[in-house]
Amino acid sequence: MTCQVVILRQAEQDLRELRGYLVKSFGQAVWQSSYADIKAAILNLAAFPYSGAIPDALEQLQLVQYRQVISGSNRIIYEVREKTVYIHLVVDCRRDMKSVLMRRLLRSEE
Repeated sequence: MTCQVVILRQAEQDLRELRGYLVKSFGQAVWQSSYADIKAAILNLAAFPYSGAIPDALEQLQLVQYRQVISGSNRIIYEVREKTVYIHLVVDCRRDMKSVLMRRLLRSEE
């Protein structure tokens, strides 16, 4: 099954923030490598949309429609609806998922 992949505005913002952090802290080459890995993981979701696992933090909240794939040190949270994969979140794996979700919730209210 081949799906269309849609990167939502919030996930695009996540990528911009990640880019700024990686370029500032580690340089352009690290960002380019990380971004290439993220793009490859997202493109893989078009062919294998159910390959990701349900994150524990989201399963505890009974949000089992969301899945994740890991790309390097980044977590990509997505949802599959019919033949479309929606990318909701791109975040560093070392960040606490509950605080990230809370920040995202507050950001969406602005």
